[in-house]
Amino acid sequence: MASSEASSGPSALPCLTRRELLLLLGLGATDRVSAQSHSETLAKHLRGGRCAVLWRHGQTSPGVGDPPGFQLGDCKSQRNLSAEGRAQAQAAGAWFKTRSLRPSAVRSSAWCRCRDTADLAFGTHSHWASLDSSFGGDADGAARRRTMLDALRGIPAEAFEVWITHQVNITAFTGESVAMGEAVLVDRQGQLLGRIGFA
Repeated sequence: MASSEASSGPSALPCLTRRELLLLLGLGATDRVSAQSHSETLAKHLRGGRCAVLWRHGQTSPGVGDPPGFQLGDCKSQRNLSAEGRAQAQAAGAWFKTRSLRPSAVRSSAWCRCRDTADLAFGTHSHWASLDSSFGGDADGAARRRTMLDALRGIPAEAFEVWITHQVNITAFTGESVAMGEAVLVDRQGQLLGRIGFA
């Protein structure tokens, strides 16, 4: 007669007790609450103003830097946003919109991947040379930093700006490494207030 018991062989799924299951569900809920709390803390900083979001452009096609002989005026010659990067930019725009957060300025590097990130998220941008890529060397790094700090100090209360730029510039300014599509929030002294993933 065939046994009515479940197989106890190596492919059988482990049985969790009620307590173990509740613990696992609780951990997942805690992570979600923690992420939401972090987002709202950053949103509070943005509403208070006197800060800026330094945002690395969205995910791009594979590669490092740009192809040899690229031209800033020719997007086809550059490394550009992938479909994932375009979706990241749109999701970031939604992150701001759902929290009723509107930047007083959206500044961008001249590189197409940064401009496109800005436009997909906010529908607008202005070019700021201080955000242009310094990949391969930055002889004017000290001057660039002073210019960025001066701009930060000029942002008033209840206003914030979004600056779309490159990994090398964000790391040079904050000491932080960020993934494509990720951002950091800094205060008017350039001090880190937090990281934003826009998830």
